[in-house]
Amino acid sequence: MKCAYCSVLACVFGGGERLPADCPMSTSSDVMVKAKELYEGDVEVRELARQSSIVEATGYMEWPRLRDTVEFAKRMKYKKLGVAFCIGLHREAGAVCQVLEGFGFEVVSVCCKTGALWKRDLGLPEEYIGYSKTGYLIGEISCNPVAQALYLNEQKTEMNVLVGLCVGHDVLFTKFSKAGVTTLIAKDRPLAHNPAGAINTYYYSMYFGELQKRMSQK
Repeated sequence: MKCAYCSVLACVFGGGERLPADCPMSTSSDVMVKAKELYEGDVEVRELARQSSIVEATGYMEWPRLRDTVEFAKRMKYKKLGVAFCIGLHREAGAVCQVLEGFGFEVVSVCCKTGALWKRDLGLPEEYIGYSKTGYLIGEISCNPVAQALYLNEQKTEMNVLVGLCVGHDVLFTKFSKAGVTTLIAKDRPLAHNPAGAINTYYYSMYFGELQKRMSQK
């Protein structure tokens, strides 16, 4: 099932008899049962889900994501938070840490370049070192999301906040982080870190409309 293309959205209205034939709610009912069992039987999972919904309902359409993060961490009674950030968002990371500390959290922050790992040591070809393919200086020290995660694990953070990690580096960080991870800022350099801007634009709408027209003609 490709839920993103579904026009029925029976799940939004509580299921019922209008499920598409390939809907996960019918083809993977065992998964749905397992998920419900986890919500009911795992105390931590239940509390995470409960507090997430409370924060959503309380600040819906009013709170920015930074406040959502603060409120969620407070409701979960977390004391120690980690901030893993990209060097390109050093200033933003400092501001985030100040806000979190202002709300009483102990905050440990770690930069993506920690460890000073040379890109050559990762086996990167020379043409991908020093400058980007578009001519921008990107340096020779690699990002090190694995070290970021392991360091925050060592510090025993209770939740980790991502501030601008690159695509792929965020995957690595999440893979090795013992604490739960939330993304506060998703990196998108050309769009001021607003990835949705690439979709919610006039030009994308024009392209998408043309694409739909071509597909309907096949």
